[in-house]
Amino acid sequence: MSSYRILQQKKFKKGEYSILPIRMEDRYDIMRWRNEQMYHLRQNKPLTVDRQDKYFNRVVASLFDQEKPDQILFSYLQGEKCIGYGGLVHINWEDRHAEISFIMDTRLEKDFFELHWQTFLGLIEQPAFEEIKLHKIFTYAYDLRPRLYTALENSGFIREATLKDHCLIENKFVDVVIHSRIRPEIKLRKAQLTDAKLTFKWARSEAIRQYAFTKTEISWENHQTWFREKINNEQCLYYILEKNGQGIGSIRFDLDADGKARISYLLDPDSHGKGLGKGILELGMNRLKGDQPNVRSVFGDVMEENMASIKTFEKLDFLKTSKKPGQYRFEKKLKE
Repeated sequence: MSSYRILQQKKFKKGEYSILPIRMEDRYDIMRWRNEQMYHLRQNKPLTVDRQDKYFNRVVASLFDQEKPDQILFSYLQGEKCIGYGGLVHINWEDRHAEISFIMDTRLEKDFFELHWQTFLGLIEQPAFEEIKLHKIFTYAYDLRPRLYTALENSGFIREATLKDHCLIENKFVDVVIHSRIRPEIKLRKAQLTDAKLTFKWARSEAIRQYAFTKTEISWENHQTWFREKINNEQCLYYILEKNGQGIGSIRFDLDADGKARISYLLDPDSHGKGLGKGILELGMNRLKGDQPNVRSVFGDVMEENMASIKTFEKLDFLKTSKKPGQYRFEKKLKE
């Protein structure tokens, strides 16, 4: 699989759907879909096999090694089957914004248009906001597909502008509608190897260690090994909570064979007392549902003197399911 030099991750996944760097093998399907959907694309004549081959060999292949490519393109998969493609185009590295482009297999549009647009939008936010730290992503669309606006607005995009009679399509002037989404002030992103030092700082903090079950001192070498194993373990989902691009906490879900996930979360001591415990748990569980939809329930163990975490779990309707010496267990079902 080719990979983009600028991205740490090669694949972004949500349930059975994923995006990964655009594959050479998908070029003819993409050509067919584009030719079938020319009416809403900025494409004035059908693509040919020769033109498509040249574009992939000359343009697409060169994107992978660029430090600041003007576009980052992905194949959109259901399982291992490509059912669409899209990405970030017209990337403005100075102003930190990019346009979103996406088309799906034409046969899916009638019954699954909103599903695939919303899924793709959720996936593309990960490289856009988490990896390359864009401030804003937007769509520029001819006013021909009202269903697109439903999908965008359900995904948190706002209608920013309408350019009246902006383009001439088949001898008729049509509007262009622009929807945009600003990078959320507080958001979760997947933990990366570069987060090792930040998480080590938190793990050694006395304010955090007082409520940890393991009191032994943590060495940098041991933490590096542990952290690398966690972020590379498919049975562990590890996220960093960011505010305005700065890490302020983490939440981890360790999966077991029974469809349960153990929660471990913490906040930077400077962020204690600001009500962020409830926020990180809510964001974490929502992200877990998307990334691992088969998880049936989550649980967390809390020391009995950690009143802040106990209250947080109770506010989110977790049930106190057991009590061991010095600790409680809280559990919540995500699905029956």
